[in-house]
Amino acid sequence: MEIGIFARTFEAPSLAGVLDAVTQHGIRRIQLNISSMGRADMPDGLNAAACRKARQEIDARNINVDSLSATYNMIHPDPAARAHGISRLALLASHAAELGTDLLTLCTGTRNPHNMWQDHPQNSSPEAWSDLLAAMEQALALAEEHDVRLGIEPEVSNVVSSPAKARKLLDTMRSDRLTIVMDGANVFPAGTIHRQREILDEAFHLLGDRIALAHAKDLSRDGEAGHEAAGAGLLDYDYYLRLLRQSGYTGALVLHSLTPAQVPGCVRFLQEKLQRLN
Repeated sequence: MEIGIFARTFEAPSLAGVLDAVTQHGIRRIQLNISSMGRADMPDGLNAAACRKARQEIDARNINVDSLSATYNMIHPDPAARAHGISRLALLASHAAELGTDLLTLCTGTRNPHNMWQDHPQNSSPEAWSDLLAAMEQALALAEEHDVRLGIEPEVSNVVSSPAKARKLLDTMRSDRLTIVMDGANVFPAGTIHRQREILDEAFHLLGDRIALAHAKDLSRDGEAGHEAAGAGLLDYDYYLRLLRQSGYTGALVLHSLTPAQVPGCVRFLQEKLQRLN
């Protein structure tokens, strides 16, 4: 495993400046956010020329794009918002190869119309699940058309709120193009933080064979756990990384939910953990 980072951790007037900030920390693997190219994360417009220019900057620094952020609220209560999201996903899928990746990360969504990362009582309803399946069918059709993979992440505040629901979705869709983004800080419902190892064991038992990307952040509590920098919270990182290795995962550990000032400490933290793992 190798340390990576969300590109949008760094702000700069140009993608070149963002990428220079990445490499200054010895990092060569990123989850790319289109916002780092001076556009919205889910833009309404993107062309091949802009992607070629971005790829030149990326390749010049020997950076690998492990994934492209393509998050929109897949079960937004407004069907028009869902349709807009899928159209933007189609645009990103059509340009993913030009940017050097075949993995797009999704947000399975929430009925909360204001924030796709916040919970809503209707997330557990049959109607929400039905809307997710319909949205995922559309997304997987795009994945087939553009030869990309899609990554979903179990998060307690989204409709896919647990590893069990993520496994249910995988089994229902039956597509090798649907994969898992594993984030050990996102799978603890309220009142379960004392059962970390048990819950992580279940997550990897259910999903370990489908992990395409791993995230590295931390949590300050269970439930809607907030977002802490790796090593600054309560996650049992030794156990999390051990399970990742046992699952056969060898890709990037993508840092996020941190400030630029926290990057050196988080890199050192993960380096030390990975060295102990070997």
